[in-house]
Amino acid sequence: MIRADVAIVGAGPAGLAVAIHAARRGLSTLLFERQATPVDKACGEGLLSPGLRELEALGARAYLTEEDCSPIVGIRYLQEDGAQVEAHLPAPGGLGIRRLALADALARVAREAGVQLQENCHVRHVDRLPDQVRLTTSSGAEFSASLLVAADGLASPLRRAHGLEGPQRPGLPERFGLRQHFQLEPWTDFVEVHFARGVEAYVTPAGRQRLGVAFLWGDGQVEGRISFQSLLRRFPVLEQRLAAAPEDSRARGAGPLLRNVRGRSLDRLVLVGDAAGYVDAITGEGLTLALRSAAALGRILPEVLAQGATRSSLAPYERAAGAYFRRYAFFTHLLLTLARYPKVRTQAIRAMARFPATFKALLHWVVDG
Repeated sequence: MIRADVAIVGAGPAGLAVAIHAARRGLSTLLFERQATPVDKACGEGLLSPGLRELEALGARAYLTEEDCSPIVGIRYLQEDGAQVEAHLPAPGGLGIRRLALADALARVAREAGVQLQENCHVRHVDRLPDQVRLTTSSGAEFSASLLVAADGLASPLRRAHGLEGPQRPGLPERFGLRQHFQLEPWTDFVEVHFARGVEAYVTPAGRQRLGVAFLWGDGQVEGRISFQSLLRRFPVLEQRLAAAPEDSRARGAGPLLRNVRGRSLDRLVLVGDAAGYVDAITGEGLTLALRSAAALGRILPEVLAQGATRSSLAPYERAAGAYFRRYAFFTHLLLTLARYPKVRTQAIRAMARFPATFKALLHWVVDG
């Protein structure tokens, strides 16, 4: 049986970031990924200011080229009647980044730090015992660790298996996302959020010759067969801009997006990234939230292990991650309310356009508060 201090399931940005922090603190670290890395998933691919600072602190920014990412200076909201409002992000701005490039850069840093990355390795069974966690893979290999980090994504089988899945709020439509890339020089260094009835479109620069376009919508709010092209037709200006652009990836979907948790930790187990709860992608904070939470956990890992990796020893992480999440959730629920009521949203964006300083202050509070 192979033994480690920390075992992490899921080699997305959250899992990789935790692995780097753990290894740099002298902890033996195993990272399991059921697929070959890097793993591509539907993602808005926008990294806001705090997330960019975390990426630079990890040392992964150095492995990204201008083919992989684009600086983002701010956020712009646009709606059907032509009204728009925009604001610059706090320093150092943000980054639009192809998820594959981000995962590859983080994986390189993780390997340099001494992380043992187990690719194409499915963790089939977990036993959480008083003195350790035992993991069995689909090949029958056995591993043990003092702490298990579940970074296994939005649907998180580990969250569900260990009773941390939270109840869903009744009465809210389930939300879904669909993303695709195009070979096209970005026309803006802002992330653009375009609103139409029942659906939003997000345009993110993600390289010198790449744009990511993502749609978000609620179940029952879009009639007919849903496809990338059917959603794009709801945004004539975008459709025209993309008409001659070659596709740079295939369309990938995600959802339902809302995931509640009862808590983010138990004895010998902690949730990170999307596994630790998610509201919606409408604010584009998923990657930033993942990297900030990974750093909060990484800072305390030696002390957590010294105290037996109990739930109480993980309380500082619970507090930090909870604070990040509450701020994200507040603004996200606010935008979701506007998205569900187009008339209210129209008036709100018009009002913010008349008072852009208010929008800037709100954006800075949400992003860097």
